[in-house]
Amino acid sequence: MPPSWVVGNPTVRWEAMARPKTPLLWFLFSMGGTVAAFLIPVHLFLFGLALPLGWIQGPSQASLLGLVRHPLVRLYLFVLISLPLFHWAHRFRYTLYDGLKLKHLTELIAVLCYGSALAGAAVAAYTLWSAP
Repeated sequence: MPPSWVVGNPTVRWEAMARPKTPLLWFLFSMGGTVAAFLIPVHLFLFGLALPLGWIQGPSQASLLGLVRHPLVRLYLFVLISLPLFHWAHRFRYTLYDGLKLKHLTELIAVLCYGSALAGAAVAAYTLWSAP
């Protein structure tokens, strides 16, 4: 049997495939929290207070549509929508685990929480990339 550090060793390939998904989920959680903390309040202030109260002049619908047609803006909006969904999924998952003591439903809760965040991200991607 080859040593464990040999690349062709089947146990090394299996261990690489069986890595936990926890670091990826924590990354999505932290990035979603950062986006939710820094970017969403700016959008809420601009589109929820400043524009309706007339503090700043609002852009026309044509200029906003032209802006949304740019691929970088679509990517920004996708990040603005999808990452906070994963932040929500992670928080809600652990609220159900620890707050409601539903640890016996670990897999079901994880699939439902992260699946709904993934579905929301897919809907956002489809909506943004299929917009005219």
